[in-house]
Amino acid sequence: MNAKRSLLDTALTHFSQEGYEGTSLQKIAEDVGIKKPSIYCHFKGKDDLFLSSLKNALKEEKRRITRYFISRRELPLEKRLSELLGFLQEEYTRSSESKFVLRMSFFPPSALYDEVMELILPFLDSMERRVVQLMEQAKAEGSISICDPENAAIAYMTLTDGILAEMVYGGVAGSKRRMKASWPIFWAGIQVTET
Repeated sequence: MNAKRSLLDTALTHFSQEGYEGTSLQKIAEDVGIKKPSIYCHFKGKDDLFLSSLKNALKEEKRRITRYFISRRELPLEKRLSELLGFLQEEYTRSSESKFVLRMSFFPPSALYDEVMELILPFLDSMERRVVQLMEQAKAEGSISICDPENAAIAYMTLTDGILAEMVYGGVAGSKRRMKASWPIFWAGIQVTET
């Protein structure tokens, strides 16, 4: 593995566990097996290493979510969307990239707030657009009567935010409890009822 890749992987682990403020370049260098000044051969400093780590983590998350949707394209929309929430919960417990992206979505370092949001918001917007497309497609196929696909997708993203925030603040059990309680209400609420 090349030194830059090793630095990014190690930094990701530290940033996801210790946050921006708690991460030390000295500790990253030690874990990689280099001297701290060698980091500057690859990155301008801690900010550059942090933002590069976040960019890589976002790319990996986007790949995982894309693979998730492709592997489940034959499932009914309700199952794809509800299982995505379970998939995201599992990813948070399993993947440093997921943990890092989620934590930085809720707790970006104040010194890098604008730079972090410039990376996070397009990622979230692309996810929302994908959910809108899925809902519009299901509505067009007649497999479900969704009252307003765009607003339903916004509601889905809001539900996702709440469930994932609970992952960060309350842990897996609380997040699963919120999912179990809120999913049936959400799903019933976005559908057109026949009168």
